Amino acid sequence: MPSVPEGVMKKRATAAKVDGYRAAAATKRAADDKKRQEEAFKRAEKYLNEAKSAEGDLLRLKREAKAAGDAYVEPEARVAIVVRIRGIIGVGPKQRKILQLLRLRQINNAVFVKLNKATVNMLRLVEPYIAYGYPSLKTVKNLVYKRGFGKINRQRIPLSDNAIVDKALGRHDLVCVEDVIHEIATVGPHFKEASNFLWPFKLSNPVGGLKRKLFHFNEGGQAGNRGVAIDALIAKML
Repeated sequence: MPSVPEGVMKKRATAAKVDGYRAAAATKRAADDKKRQEEAFKRAEKYLNEAKSAEGDLLRLKREAKAAGDAYVEPEARVAIVVRIRGIIGVGPKQRKILQLLRLRQINNAVFVKLNKATVNMLRLVEPYIAYGYPSLKTVKNLVYKRGFGKINRQRIPLSDNAIVDKALGRHDLVCVEDVIHEIATVGPHFKEASNFLWPFKLSNPVGGLKRKLFHFNEGGQAGNRGVAIDALIAKML
């Protein structure tokens, strides 16, 4: 029986070793994926319970205020969803710069914005070109799940796997899509990182289009602050 050349034996040994490494890596990857899925499920359940508790507290406070003959005033919104509704025609240099800072470079782009004195002033300066308001948790979820893309190495990556979030935001203890939604909705300590990770949403034109875009929402138009009514607009554009 002819002997196997030494070179061939070395190649076979190397191939077997590589196969072993690959099998070990695949096993570890599967274990990590399972662990990540379990953690994501636990966090999603926790956030759901927190939302139900907050909703129950709000109803209780409203009932107590009504029973006392008072009106309950809800706390001011801390986050807004901003949608660009007009193009570049007639946009001044200052307004154009603000729209760029808000990452609203195209019509129907939408972004989440943390509300403070500076951002509120910016929104007022570009009100004729945007529609914005205060999204519900349901709207935040629908946007992220239906139109959400992440920014990885300046590339637009679909949020098809929690590993994408973990890779980009794991150092901030944001390891799954539910973490990003919770951070945005509650304006958590890493809101900026979560918001910048999300690529500006690309929404569709609502059926029938947006009429009277040159007028403010309070005048029967589309532009400016529409408060909680933004949920209805976003639902039409998803």
